[in-house]
Amino acid sequence: MTKTRKIINDPVFGFLSIPDGVLFQILQHPYVQRLNRIRQLGLSFFVYPGAMHSRFLHSLGAMHLMHEAITSLREKGVEITDNEATAAMAAILLHDVGHGPFSHVFEEAGMLPPGTNHEDISLMMMHEIRDWFAASQVASPKERGEVSAVMDMAIRIFKDEYPKHFLHQLISSQLDVDRLDYLCRDSFFCGVTEGSVASARILKMMNIKDGHLVVEAKGIYSVEKFLVARRLMYWQVYLHHTSVAAEQLLIKILTRAKQLIHNGVELFASPALKYFLQGNTNTKDLLKWYAALDDSDLLSAIKVWASSEDKVLSLLCECFTNRQLFKGQLLEQPLTDADRHALCEQYAARFGVTGEEAEYFFVEHISTSKTYSEKGEAIDILYKDGSVRDIAEASEMLNMETLTYKPQKIYLFHLK
Repeated sequence: MTKTRKIINDPVFGFLSIPDGVLFQILQHPYVQRLNRIRQLGLSFFVYPGAMHSRFLHSLGAMHLMHEAITSLREKGVEITDNEATAAMAAILLHDVGHGPFSHVFEEAGMLPPGTNHEDISLMMMHEIRDWFAASQVASPKERGEVSAVMDMAIRIFKDEYPKHFLHQLISSQLDVDRLDYLCRDSFFCGVTEGSVASARILKMMNIKDGHLVVEAKGIYSVEKFLVARRLMYWQVYLHHTSVAAEQLLIKILTRAKQLIHNGVELFASPALKYFLQGNTNTKDLLKWYAALDDSDLLSAIKVWASSEDKVLSLLCECFTNRQLFKGQLLEQPLTDADRHALCEQYAARFGVTGEEAEYFFVEHISTSKTYSEKGEAIDILYKDGSVRDIAEASEMLNMETLTYKPQKIYLFHLK
């Protein structure tokens, strides 16, 4: 395929190069361009106003880091063909293509078919992109074949079905280019310096041992900093109680809208959003309507629903639009049935709604995060004598107990 080298100015990593014509063609696909209209951090802008960056920008950054990682590994004698490099970059470019509006919220609101998540949608979209290029009349038969071959290999790498397992590890593991980008990028746009990691040094310290990704021993301190930064970012940004409160409010809004439509109430919604609100998630048109969804579908609907005749929906949407979010109360223990009954009675009397409708005004939620999974694929440290040790054993600062500790916080989010 004709080489189409493009340069993109990225505020985090500087000038990013799109080095291959195949990658540029994939980048131009509507499924990928849709990510421009989906915020990377969902509703975190309610806490960090600068957190307005898109999934598209994150995908570009991750692709850039994949290119850097492959370049570094090649310099150390690791055999990676040009086709493998392009396929790995295509796989990471598309790894988040299946995200719905406001990232995970759409999924958590039960808008997808049971047992389906955004990674399943990503894989479906990858197959669609491959098939679209194979049948496209825009490119020559040779170019169509090149893109199809790259996409086939990218899908195998994404699914961990390709012989070179380390290529999948660069996409999805406990130390991958996805995490390296989103920690650097999210901390930058949020203004949270604790999330900054030495991504360039970590990539330079990566190597391959027995077909698996390892980090050379002299990079151990950078890996320790990465793990600490990840823990801090989860509690300071991703699981910030106000961000979670906004997500729970949006989930309640979508749940109420879905219930009203199920009851025969006519609600304003874009055709794509209405498709999912109606529960038509098991038909052949799923991908068509999902690809038409982005943040604007939800935002425009919520603005209109704020004037709905339904008291519950209008109140929830008005609170969301004006940032009158659920208030978070940290609990020492889970709510009892008596606690829930008392809350229902309180809101029913306050707003003149039924006890069932009153449940839309509060929710109990558990926030939890683990820095490192002992059951997952280890972050291995490679020593000069050729031996390999798990970071949890090799680190003088972090041990397995510290890394795998999984704190949890129980919240009551409720309308003030």
